Amino acid sequence: MFEDNGFDAREHKILRALDTPAKIQRFLDTDIGYNLEPGGETCYSPRTVLRKGVAHCMEGAMLAAVALRRLGYPPLLVDLEAVRDTDHVLAVYRANGHWGAVAKSDYSGLRSREPVYRNIRELVMSYFEHYFNPEGEKTLRAYSRPVSLKKFDSQGWMTSEEDVWMVPNYLTEITHTPIVSKAMLKKLAPMDKRLYAAGRLGGLAH
Repeated sequence: MFEDNGFDAREHKILRALDTPAKIQRFLDTDIGYNLEPGGETCYSPRTVLRKGVAHCMEGAMLAAVALRRLGYPPLLVDLEAVRDTDHVLAVYRANGHWGAVAKSDYSGLRSREPVYRNIRELVMSYFEHYFNPEGEKTLRAYSRPVSLKKFDSQGWMTSEEDVWMVPNYLTEITHTPIVSKAMLKKLAPMDKRLYAAGRLGGLAH
């Protein structure tokens, strides 16, 4: 049972309040600051994120996976792979046969998606126009299959006092499915200036 997972009373109180995917996203947006440690030097467990109040996209996705797990969803992550940019990680869930996502990002368009997508590829493609680097290049290139974090339960990924690098290491090692061909890349239009400006609201990093 989720209640036996090692979180303390304060942490359980926070998680109990996150009783919908929308509330999980709002919590990531408003209560958890963006972790600006340089060079991806941390990989906090969800417990550490709750204690420190900051997370980058990987850390935020794991916390979202915990909160979704408490609601009865499997704790699933999808890795979005980019070029000349950082990867982005989604906590994904399925409702009424359709996929949605919760995510931590300082780019406006890389956060949540409603569960209206028929499959993971549809969900991933909804991020394509919003996924760009500071130079305005559209950088999303591939995605992983959904990975269940249950495989890391024996390593205590939810409440570890140490960084949980085994999760992102696994996500980057598995096969990713390409979403654009070389022919498509040659015809990509320049980034729309208005969409670029809207996407940069709130910060400088995914």
